[in-house]
Amino acid sequence: MLRPPGPKPHFLIGNIPLAGRAPLDTFRRWAALYGDIFYYRAAWLHVYFLNRPDLIEYVLVQNPQNFLKDRVVQNSRWLLGSGLLTAEGDGWKRQRRLIQPAFSRDRIAVYARCMTDSAERMLATWRPGTVVDIHQEMMSLTLRVVMRALFEVETMETGKISQSLNTIMLNSIGGRLLLPPFFRYLPFPGMRDVRRAVDEVNVAVYEIIRQRRNHDQQTSRDLLSILMHARDEDGSRMTDEQLRDEVMTFLLAGHETTALALSWALYLLSQDAGAEEKLHDQVDRALAGRLPSVSDLSSLTFVESVIKETMRLYPPAWSVARTAIADFELEGYRVPARANIVMSQWLMHRDPRFFSEPEQFDPDRWSSSASRNLPRFAYFPFGGGPRQCIGASFATTEAVLILATIARRFQLVPVEKTPVLPVPSITLRPKDPIRMRIEMRC
Repeated sequence: MLRPPGPKPHFLIGNIPLAGRAPLDTFRRWAALYGDIFYYRAAWLHVYFLNRPDLIEYVLVQNPQNFLKDRVVQNSRWLLGSGLLTAEGDGWKRQRRLIQPAFSRDRIAVYARCMTDSAERMLATWRPGTVVDIHQEMMSLTLRVVMRALFEVETMETGKISQSLNTIMLNSIGGRLLLPPFFRYLPFPGMRDVRRAVDEVNVAVYEIIRQRRNHDQQTSRDLLSILMHARDEDGSRMTDEQLRDEVMTFLLAGHETTALALSWALYLLSQDAGAEEKLHDQVDRALAGRLPSVSDLSSLTFVESVIKETMRLYPPAWSVARTAIADFELEGYRVPARANIVMSQWLMHRDPRFFSEPEQFDPDRWSSSASRNLPRFAYFPFGGGPRQCIGASFATTEAVLILATIARRFQLVPVEKTPVLPVPSITLRPKDPIRMRIEMRC
């Protein structure tokens, strides 16, 4: 049975688009040339790229038992251990069950107060006329939200943790995503910085756990408390190392993706005066100057549409991938065991078959009938199936409330004329700082 079409391989290395200058453009060009399924070999990896919603649904929803997390995630175990993102099988199911109560609707309503309060603390430091890197501002803010909401840590200094996490993510760009874990211990550029950053974050995470063990309240219902009191069938509790793996997972996944959504949203609004004015009008009418709460979400529909449209154009998770356990057939092609199956939000969200004027920032598209009739997995910023992001509701609520909190008082004006380009690392990060000038709203 033939393989799907795909680019001609280079001698020995095949094709490694992630190591190229513009991997996102390369994937889009290949999708246009080769269609709904294309194949390429990246060194020793066999990659099958799926570019149609029903094919993506087959992998993520209809047949998830035949797939494991992909090699990028597997290679992340040196950092994340066996947390929720990297665990498989029964261990993952148990962890998911234990963690789910921390993301219930009632808990998110409690977290909401922490989200807006943290945003207000940040805004209290802003001075009109000051130029900031809005991406770094949002990274620091969402890290504080995670520390307070999920771990009830109020006093710990987050600056060094934020800097260390940023170092780790900056060194997870391009072809490095595919490197086996042992490469982190070789004297390559940046690897020494990564090891030092991981050590620093580990010290901070174990200190969080130590503090909570010493001062834990049985009545607490934050994520760390739930995990600390969880018991296995034999009655044993999670070790410090197991707790560390979960805390590390949520520190990274719980703040990076929301920070990116907010950064790109503020950038896109600064390029579109009409959308920015409409957002300000809705915030003013809905809030009348006060801080937003969960009860205001139904009145902030355009703010939510801005977030949805931002995650369409700049999905924080730009792709999701799986490794096949056994051979299977798809569209007449045989896909072998151990092959990598890649499904890209970046490609699907910009596909003209499903989105008119796909390159255009248009939050109003989400109030149209076309958006309500989208095929499943034409738009999937949080993945899908059993392993859909457990924090999707938390992240959406946080992004809407923080964007509304900022828009009450400030607008941000870009200081660079050149467009900010996205770079695919584990997440979709801006290539350069998003430098913006803070201005009070008139």
